[in-house]
Amino acid sequence: MIDELKKVLLAGLGSAAYTYEKGSKLIDEMVKKGKLTLEEGKELSQELKKSIKEKSELVGEKVKPVSKQDISDVLDKYTAVLNAEITELKERVSKLEDKIQ
Repeated sequence: MIDELKKVLLAGLGSAAYTYEKGSKLIDEMVKKGKLTLEEGKELSQELKKSIKEKSELVGEKVKPVSKQDISDVLDKYTAVLNAEITELKERVSKLEDKIQ
């Protein structure tokens, strides 16, 4: 579960970095083509950087740390479900064995 959470966070950070990189390249190209002035390009780049930083901070605020108790509760819940399923399967196998004999 923790690994999955790490993967989600890393994917989010990776996509933010990728977005910034692509945005910066687009701004640079527009400056080179004369569609933007150098000053406008710098301003857009700063805004892009600020926006990505704000969004990554917002994600960081929404994600709360997982405690050992939280993990234990989840594992207990799934263990109970698995044990019930195993018991049910054992009963089914036993009934099938009785039918075969």
